[in-house]
Amino acid sequence: YSFFRICQHIFLNLFLITDSVPIIKHFSVSDGLTVVLPFQGVKTVLNNSMSGHNKWSKIKYVKAKEDAKKGKVFARFAHEIMLAAKSGGGDPDLNPRLRAAIDGAKAVSTPKENIERAIKKGTGELGGATIQEITYEGYGPSGTAFLIEVATDNTNRSASELRTLFTKNGGSIGTPGSVAYQFERKGEARIMAEGLTEDSAMDLALECGADDVEQGDSDNEWVFVTSPTELNNVCAALREAGHTVISMKLISVAQNASVINDLETAKAALRLYEALDDYDDALNVFSNFDVAEEILEQLG
Repeated sequence: YSFFRICQHIFLNLFLITDSVPIIKHFSVSDGLTVVLPFQGVKTVLNNSMSGHNKWSKIKYVKAKEDAKKGKVFARFAHEIMLAAKSGGGDPDLNPRLRAAIDGAKAVSTPKENIERAIKKGTGELGGATIQEITYEGYGPSGTAFLIEVATDNTNRSASELRTLFTKNGGSIGTPGSVAYQFERKGEARIMAEGLTEDSAMDLALECGADDVEQGDSDNEWVFVTSPTELNNVCAALREAGHTVISMKLISVAQNASVINDLETAKAALRLYEALDDYDDALNVFSNFDVAEEILEQLG
């Protein structure tokens, strides 16, 4: 995986430094890398190896902006800060996960008092119910797979509420391990970098030891993907390069996408995704479904 991307980048730059060879290049995260050699009439296409990117990310971005108005983002960062402080302590200088959660919360203008309160809840200074991280699994329309990571103080309540959400939206909750095997665990770091180009983002990924990089759901956002064991090192390298890491977490990437080619099925899958994503205790929702381009256009 990493080796392929490195060879891809080296291949491109070998031609870019050759002044005598006319090159037209095009790079697209979703479509892959295309290098055209006009003088030979040869076209070489290297497909992008990043399989976890959904074509409907723009829909998610619009939804994210709506969530921010409702305070949903604040609540999620509060949960993440609590969990990070609980697992690694309340000092962000000694707890990379907490530092990233705090930086992310600040990036969306979370009030300082909210951040401080979340840290104290995580370390136990404020008392109250214990928050747990737990992952639920389930099936969506046409057998699509879903993983839902939640932060909850009552696992029985969360299981019951998620079961209801699945049932109302054409799905069913699964047992532990029922769909998790269809996903691969990765590390993900996000930064906001105005003016960063695709080429310079790839250079940065190679310098920091990331396996891959793609543009995020919003302008100037870049997502760096790595192995779970290298996530801390990649985030440290990004910071040393002068970037603020606004999100640092483990993600689940579908090993094989389930492409939906039917409009009604796509609507149903998206409804279930949004219902799960809107759930108050949800931290992350992962699925293996993708929407065919022509269906996405119909969804508007």
